[in-house]
Amino acid sequence: MALLSLVWTPYDPIGQEIPASLEGPSLRHLLGTDQYGRDVLSRVMVGAQITLLVGLVAVGIGFILGTALGIWAGLGGWAADEVAMRGMDVLFAFPAVLTALLLWASLGKGVVTSMVAIGIASVPLFARLARSGVVVVRELDYVVAARAMGLGRAAVALRHILPNVLSPLIVQATIEFAVAILAEAGLSYLGLGTQPPFPSWGRMLREAQTFLGIAPHLALFPGLAIFVTVLGTNLLGDGLRDLLDPRLPSRLPPGRTTRPGVS
Repeated sequence: MALLSLVWTPYDPIGQEIPASLEGPSLRHLLGTDQYGRDVLSRVMVGAQITLLVGLVAVGIGFILGTALGIWAGLGGWAADEVAMRGMDVLFAFPAVLTALLLWASLGKGVVTSMVAIGIASVPLFARLARSGVVVVRELDYVVAARAMGLGRAAVALRHILPNVLSPLIVQATIEFAVAILAEAGLSYLGLGTQPPFPSWGRMLREAQTFLGIAPHLALFPGLAIFVTVLGTNLLGDGLRDLLDPRLPSRLPPGRTTRPGVS
């Protein structure tokens, strides 16, 4: 839907047609119109662009920064571990909404504020997950051998540690993508995310609350879009976990408790 809306929508998503305001679903407007006569289907389609963009960028920020911090904490010794993990504890105390409020005071409202706030809020999760994997992998024979051969810390991290801790991080990224979509919708609902006239699923819900009694379709369709997208990303995360975890019983042949070569 997001890709299709880049080249085509049934109507202009910000074009107003006041005489057609608050129409229910019909052949002319499949999902109805809002209080300004704007086509709801077109706005839902374009809102998918912003929602998915915020999710991808926010998860990218959390994934890159969190993984780098986690690997640094796991390989950098006691001092680096303490500094990084205590810093993550501090970030845990600031949820995405509070972080967005702090950024709003300096950067103002908008999509960038949402992306940065949600990304910062997800950094501790990736950092802790990466560190836990590094703590296990760093003591394995091939990592010790690589160090004995004179490889630097950065080379060991990139060649031998990162590939072996990447699978759970990818699964966590899909989960955080769903969380980011919900957080973006919440921030837009509060007026801190996407600003008018650009459509956003969360902002559409905010604008619909005044008309729930006479036009429930205004809240129904963006709400369904959020529901389906979050459900889809959660199912994707479950599928990736099944695919990437060789010890999961559901992925093993009958009669086996582990895959060949996996203890």
